[in-house]
Amino acid sequence: MTMTYATASASARPSLVDGVTNADLAATILRVSMGVLFLAHAGLKLFVFTPAGTAGYFASLGLPGPLAYLVIAAELLGGIALILGVYSRWVSLALVPILLGSIYVPHGAAGFFFSNEGGGWEFPAFWAVTLVVQALLGDGAFALKRSRA
Repeated sequence: MTMTYATASASARPSLVDGVTNADLAATILRVSMGVLFLAHAGLKLFVFTPAGTAGYFASLGLPGPLAYLVIAAELLGGIALILGVYSRWVSLALVPILLGSIYVPHGAAGFFFSNEGGGWEFPAFWAVTLVVQALLGDGAFALKRSRA
């Protein structure tokens, strides 16, 4: 085989995604984007509404106030785990009840569309489905700790 510039440069530079399937890349993009969204939601509860304010809001909905602290911790730790790719299947499934809970209280009464007053349950339902899809897809590429399929 004659070595050309194209073959020499291609073999000398390994690609970051060599041997990675489109499905693995898709799972990675989904995993990281959901992780960022969970961190954003935890950050909103921590820095804008404050943990005490979030607990008060939960109590105003008829939920136990301390549940807010558990939700904040789950969103924070779950978001980090998803971004890093640590047990993504299990973390995704563990986060589904948070989204289902947000459908039941407070978004359920606002109707389906998230643009409705009070924010309907469209977005939390979609997010819950994406978590199940992530659990089915697995960790994807570049995960620190891949779950067993």
